[in-house]
Amino acid sequence: MIPLRPVPAAPATTPGAPREPLLRDLVGEVLRQERLSQERTLKDVADSARISFAYLSELERGRKEASSEVLAAAAHALGLGLADVLGRAASELARRSAFRAAARATGLVPSRSIPRAQVRLAA
Repeated sequence: MIPLRPVPAAPATTPGAPREPLLRDLVGEVLRQERLSQERTLKDVADSARISFAYLSELERGRKEASSEVLAAAAHALGLGLADVLGRAASELARRSAFRAAARATGLVPSRSIPRAQVRLAA
């Protein structure tokens, strides 16, 4: 008998440990941060990249996996190259991996990871 739905695999990490970041999330963060730093709207960048406003929004939120052509178009619309976007995403992945490794080494495994853009300091 062949099951209609695949059986979910066991989690790759221990419960409560931060999950491995997804590339689409990191790339989306890079695109959004760059767009906001340029004070540009989603519509403006989407029009420049010749992709839909809704699709760019989904890319920025990490909801869609972009093809290399679409990702390059979005990067170029922001004045970046594909290597710039992927390099920034790789740097963020390395930062988060180092954070997780340090947490494991000290025995302090946080319940969830906090993206850099969401860190708030109170005075």
